Order: sequence, then C-alpha cells, then structure tokens
Amino acid sequence: MSAGRPSEAAGCVTWWGFSPARDLLTPGEREVNVLLVGSADPRHILKTIAGFPNEESLHVWVIENSMEVVARQLLLLYLALMPLEGMGHNEKTEVFLEVFGNSEIRSQTEETLRCAASQLSLSVTEALETPTHPCLNTTLLKFKERDELARIFKLWMQPQSSSSISMSRAWDYRVRQHLGTRYNSKMGCFDWDLTMKLHQKGCGGINKQQYVQWREGGLAFEMREGVYQMTNPSLLSSRVFSQRGNKVAVRGYWGDIVSSPYLAFGIDTDDKSLLKTQNGQHIKTAQDISFVNVQALFQSLSSRRGFPTTSQSDTEAKEVSVTFLPMDSLHKLPDKQKYSHLFNTIYFSASCTHQLGPALRQIAAPDAVLIVELAKYILDLNKEQEEGFAKKVASVALEGGFEPWHEGKSDDVHAVFIPQKKT
Repeated sequence: MSAGRPSEAAGCVTWWGFSPARDLLTPGEREVNVLLVGSADPRHILKTIAGFPNEESLHVWVIENSMEVVARQLLLLYLALMPLEGMGHNEKTEVFLEVFGNSEIRSQTEETLRCAASQLSLSVTEALETPTHPCLNTTLLKFKERDELARIFKLWMQPQSSSSISMSRAWDYRVRQHLGTRYNSKMGCFDWDLTMKLHQKGCGGINKQQYVQWREGGLAFEMREGVYQMTNPSLLSSRVFSQRGNKVAVRGYWGDIVSSPYLAFGIDTDDKSLLKTQNGQHIKTAQDISFVNVQALFQSLSSRRGFPTTSQSDTEAKEVSVTFLPMDSLHKLPDKQKYSHLFNTIYFSASCTHQLGPALRQIAAPDAVLIVELAKYILDLNKEQEEGFAKKVASVALEGGFEPWHEGKSDDVHAVFIPQKKT
C-alpha cells in the first residue's frame, strides 16, 4: 500500500489515467469506432489518432462520470489538436504538459487556457456558427450537461484574484488528509512510494527530485525557468461533504496525489534509447520522456490530413471525430439501433470496471477488442489486491461473453479480450 491512508491517495476525481498512452486499434478496418469509458484524459485518443492511417475514418466515443472531467478532456484535446497561434511544437508541448500535470502554471499558460475556455464555452452553447474544432462533438450531451460545461468554462475564464482558491493550500490539505500523523515525516513517505512502489513496478524513470516536488505541491512539469504560481483551474472540482446533517460542496483539489501524471506519457516510449540506464540510474527522467512523447504525438497530428490548418475547411477534417456521450449513456446504448455492434474497440478504465456486463456484446462489433485497464499503478492496493482485481476483471469479462485474447498484448497494465466464439 502507499504510505498513507488507503482510498485517499487516488482521490475522488480522476484527472489522469493510471496507465501509459496506448494505440487502441488493431489493423484492418477501413472505418473504426472506438468507445472509451472513464479514460479520464486524452492520452489514448491522441496516440490512436497519431498512428491512424490517413485514408481511413476514425470515430472516438467518450463516456465519463463527471462533467468536470469532460471539460478538461475537451480543453486538452483543443490544446493538442488546434494550431495555437504563434506556437511551435516545443512551446505547445510545454503548455499541454503544464495544463495536464501541474497544479500551478505560468501566467502565459493561464492566458492560453482562458482563451481556449472561451472558445469551448461558445462552442458548447452553440454561440459559434462553426464548431471550435471540427473533430470535437458535444451535441449528443444532455442540455443540462452542456449547461454545466459552459458554467465550468466560464469559471476558468475568470481572472484570478486574492479571493480565488489557493491551489497550494488545497494541495497541502490533501497531503495532510492522506498522511495524517505521518505528515511530519512526509519525505520518508514520498521516498517509500517512489522506491518501493513505482520503481519496483518498472517506473525507474520517475526522478526522485521531480516526484518529491510533485508530491509536495503538485508541480510535475517544470521545463523552463519561469514562475509557476497561477492556479490551474482545470484541476479544481467540487466534492460534497456532510456537515452537521447538511451536504456542503467544497471546491478544491480532489485528484491523485500519489501515482503521478508521469504515468500517461512518461514511463513508456517507442524510442527505447530514452529508457537507457547508467550505473543503475535512468539517464532520462519521466519528465524528459513525457516531453519527447507528447512532442512526437503533436508532430504526427500536425502532419495528418484531416486536421485543420488555417486554410482547411471543416469537410476536410471529417476523417476523425471525438464525440462525448451523456454520463449515464452506457447502459442505454444497447437499446439504440445506431450503436448495435458498432464498436471495434471498447476501453474501460480501472475505475469503471463495475460497469462491465453482458450488454456490451450488443454494442461490440463481431471482431471487437475489449481492453480493460488494471490496477497496477493504483498504489493504494497491495500485490494480493492487485492480482485479485485482475482475476475479477477476467471473471466479469467471461460472464459478459468475452474471453482473453492471447494475441492482444495482455500484460499487467491492461487485460485484452475478444467476444467468445459460439460453438
């Protein structure tokens, strides 16, 4: 277990996933539909789009359990997919990683975030004649969900003032809440979680100095000299507490404070030279690897046909779409003809495995692949609980009509299944 109170480390809102970015496609389909349930961030979407052949069509469908997570997904996708004015790949990568993994950001990054929030707000309220980005579709969300998105984006657009929430205080509250009486020896707790947990699980590239800096104050990516002191509003959310019989919503930081945002882009890479060690130490840190991976994704995305440059029309960008579905839609999809046997790939995060069930067969294509994130990087669990989680996933998948796919790169991070063949 992590060196603190179980269940508090991962938080109650998932701002980033607990597994590396993964290309979700199997080759061969001309038109592909991918369903993501609870993926939390766009890492899989970006990796999948970047590797997708130009001449084919890719439709990604996303279900999340919080509109605050949907808003952040839209923001990160906007930053990744839009040509940001006057920004090269280097600066764009820095801005993306700051917004992705830092509790506090630079003032120029906050300005970029506010501009993006303004565009996204206009888009979800349909105040724009054309969508903010032709690939991003929020029209299938319920009206109240789109109203909630607009409210969140407006919050992000507000200039920060002395009355704004202090992210440093919000972060410290979570650390104190998690560690309890161990707070005064927090450095030892941080070191334990890094060396005895993350490093033992193959995350040797997570550098001690950088990890401790993130654990103390939420700063994961510090890529240039600069002042990181503006609250990152995309990492704030409301949590409801009971107080003297009344329910009170408290705004603060309620996400992961142990596993780290390095997992998404910083612990695995196609360029294996970045994983080299010297005298038992990794030469490149998870921060370095995150930068290289995200920059490579952006370069692939910008060279794709079908993404808008300043001169492209909307119709040229229809090869790829990302559509957000209502939060309660998963159990309703099997009743709609539109989704019957539609999805070639279905992805479930570890936090949503309770929603796996037989109804998935109704929406899975005959040759579908079901990918389920396991609990390897959820540090609240011990080895036995982690193994028990994997067995439970396999059992529930089997009950739902899916069997392990032995060619499908199942490992201790993801389990991969295919529909059972009828005998």
